[in-house]
Amino acid sequence: MRTTLDIDDALLIKAKSLAAKEHTSLTRLIEQGLMLRLRSQSTSANGHRPALPVYAGKGGLQPTVAEALSHRALLDAADDAP
Repeated sequence: MRTTLDIDDALLIKAKSLAAKEHTSLTRLIEQGLMLRLRSQSTSANGHRPALPVYAGKGGLQPTVAEALSHRALLDAADDAP
């Protein structure tokens, strides 16, 4: 279906640039944006959010990880893993 939209010039320039970077059309970019907005609207309207998967297995940090909040410590531990 064809329609006419009145879009702010600066927004249109940004949208065209993004569409070009993603190798897609402006029409497709607008459709994706509308789908995302409508999907989030319907999710918040009924109050249901999709359930996130939860790992119920055993495990956790290995005792060799000295500092669980340190990215470097986690990366070093991962490098040392068998």
